[in-house]
Amino acid sequence: METITSAIQEEEFDKKVDFSLWKRLIKYGLRSKKTVILAIIANVVVAAIDIAYPLLSRYAIDNIIAGGHTERLIPFALVYLACIAVQALGVMTFIKACGKLETNIAYDIRQDAFRKLQELSFSYYDKTAVGYIMARMVSDVGRLSELIAWSIVDILWSGCYVAGIAIMMLCLKWQLALLVLIVLPPLAVICVYFQKKILRHYRDVRKQNSKITGALNEGIMGAVTTKTLVREEKNTEEFRSETGRMRKSAIKAAVLSAMFTPIVMCLGSIGTALALYSGGMSVAGLWIGIGTITVGTLASFISYSSGLFDPIQQLAGIFAEMQSAQASAERVITLVDTPCEITDTDEVIAKYGTAFDPKRENWEEIKGDVTFEDVGFRYKEGEKVLSHFDLEVKAGQTIALVGETGAGKSTIVNLVCRFYEPTEGRILIDGVDYRERSQLWLQDRLGYVLQQPHLFSGTIAENIRYGRPDATDEEVRAAARLVHAEDFILRQEKGYDTEVGEGGGRLSTGQKQLISFARVILADPRIFVLDEATSSIDTETEQLIQHAITTVLEGRTSFIVAHRLSTIRSADRILVIRGGRITESGTHSELLKKRGYYYDLYTTQFRKDALSDILN
Repeated sequence: METITSAIQEEEFDKKVDFSLWKRLIKYGLRSKKTVILAIIANVVVAAIDIAYPLLSRYAIDNIIAGGHTERLIPFALVYLACIAVQALGVMTFIKACGKLETNIAYDIRQDAFRKLQELSFSYYDKTAVGYIMARMVSDVGRLSELIAWSIVDILWSGCYVAGIAIMMLCLKWQLALLVLIVLPPLAVICVYFQKKILRHYRDVRKQNSKITGALNEGIMGAVTTKTLVREEKNTEEFRSETGRMRKSAIKAAVLSAMFTPIVMCLGSIGTALALYSGGMSVAGLWIGIGTITVGTLASFISYSSGLFDPIQQLAGIFAEMQSAQASAERVITLVDTPCEITDTDEVIAKYGTAFDPKRENWEEIKGDVTFEDVGFRYKEGEKVLSHFDLEVKAGQTIALVGETGAGKSTIVNLVCRFYEPTEGRILIDGVDYRERSQLWLQDRLGYVLQQPHLFSGTIAENIRYGRPDATDEEVRAAARLVHAEDFILRQEKGYDTEVGEGGGRLSTGQKQLISFARVILADPRIFVLDEATSSIDTETEQLIQHAITTVLEGRTSFIVAHRLSTIRSADRILVIRGGRITESGTHSELLKKRGYYYDLYTTQFRKDALSDILN
């Protein structure tokens, strides 16, 4: 949809076929070496028997039929049946191996891609739509695994078969073979021409597919908003426009592919006709230039000539499919190779480990002192958000951040969490630049509660236990009691075993928020971040959360980005952020006495709340 997909664009892919890209993808197949070897052996056996069939026919015609040696018919039939049996076994082995290979390749690529998604910084998700990621992980990976497992192995069979036929033709009668092979150069030219055309259209198809997937995701997630704003007709028009572009490109690619195969067949027929004419003249003794040949040799030669272009035709189809899959390959490898904007140095990794291999025995305890030293920050291709920002927070203090939208409040807490890193200056945790420690060292002792809490499909207990899978049932219940969530949980049909639905859709926003609080508390963080955590809930739930905040923040360093100022009156320090700078600082009572921006903001909000209570 124009209104949705125009904001976040995918990378543009316009390079020629990158063989180094395919080399990397084939390596995924080589991880299953035994399966690959089995498929190769089966392919070679099948190709060898296919090449042997015309030679058997030649023997039968020249020796059994023309030679009159009928006593050789039964042994010949037994040999022929043996070839059929071996070939059938080879085909069965090939299909089984390729099916297993396809599954393994898809598994391995998705594992690598998902691992990369776990490592990527927040900035990647800021500029990449969920639909685009889903299209790459599902349809693109599925397409590639099928192509690598089947088509690439088919190329091996076709290559062996074509090479074997060419050798046999040259051995039987090289002059006649050259007449057949003369059509190969124009075939190569045609392949190059169609490669460029088909690849361009299939790239556009994959790009449009990602856009459509993104639009579908947005449409489903925003179904309620769509209906309340009566946007059904407009959304349908926009979706029709996107799918129309994809259909147009797909039709063009299909037409080119459909033209490609008949041209190959036509050239193959020309080669066969040349062989039939020249060989027939030679058998009749009317063309002395290539010498005389037997009827059996001519029959096998015609069989080889016809068979030569069958695998070439198959290769043409595979080649056309590769043009389509090239676009998918580019997108998948681009995802796997996406650089992480926030990385630990080799020295830090050597000491503290990684997110997948942490060396917890080397981790220092976090007390909770946080210091900003002349910090500056700007998002890529954006204006500067913070400039010469200084702040010192002692362990156990509660710091509240208030200010208008875009002032830099969320940026400050995201920098504390190291979801982003300062572009200037440095941030210290317990007196040490946090870039000298691993990301996991900090984020393992970090609690973050968002304005819109996210729950995962599963039960309430599983969601509370999400950050600590080894937590006992009693610890889960204790965390829920601490944030005053147990009352509503026990009112549910199955209590802690109640399914929350996708994204927590079966619960209210306030209930989801309380569960997210319990989840964070169970992880026992040293640094706590609340980002507008009470702005989307009712007053009753807000009071519960306010009691929870008072309880759980005790002894922990905490940062509260507040919309409702009533939730931060007990903060140790309130910072008014405007234009990326601290313009006011103090306790609630101190700031009211100053009668500045905070005073105006608080009194205005207080009057609105009072009026709302009167009206209700």
